[in-house]
Amino acid sequence: MHYQEIRRALALPRPGRAAQMRMAPRPRLGDVFPLPPEIRPKEAGVLILLYPDSDDLHFFLTRRTDRVETHKGQISLPGGAQEAGESLAQTALREAREELGIPTAPIELLGDALTPLYIPVSGFRATPFVAFTPTRPDLQVSESEVVEILEPSLQMILDEKNIFEEPWTIRGFPAIVPYFLINGHKVWGATAMILSEFREILLSVRRQEKGA
Repeated sequence: MHYQEIRRALALPRPGRAAQMRMAPRPRLGDVFPLPPEIRPKEAGVLILLYPDSDDLHFFLTRRTDRVETHKGQISLPGGAQEAGESLAQTALREAREELGIPTAPIELLGDALTPLYIPVSGFRATPFVAFTPTRPDLQVSESEVVEILEPSLQMILDEKNIFEEPWTIRGFPAIVPYFLINGHKVWGATAMILSEFREILLSVRRQEKGA
């Protein structure tokens, strides 16, 4: 996909929970929707940072170390907890710059946030943003947080052949877990749910263009 397609896609309404749930484990342990007032989640911002390479746009995923507080060893989008005095968009940008080590690269936020997603296991509510940088930045990753960087193309999440599901045992309970297979890694859970909504938005703009 190209930059202008992304801008058109992000002008569309958000498909929201229905798109997220396509890639949610079944059952999703601890899931509550809508959140009742007694649950006060910790707020977080995450970033889908796009950059051009060859004939497509790519983005960054990180494999977390075993030293981070939550989601040890999992594949995640760059992001983290909101700090006092900053918007969630500022959180997503700051965390991405810190995790990936790209303090000086120009980054443009594209459109409004995607649909926030509550993550029961950690108590965070992650608000995803999409951004663009015109060239692939040099990375100096935080070794305390990131053990590996994945750089999939958007086509990898658009292609149905990269979506699978299988039975797992999660915290002692049986579940059916959908995942994206990306560079040999199973991308599942909240990250897959966020990417699922983004995927549906991208497919919507393609369907519109084909029908025009």
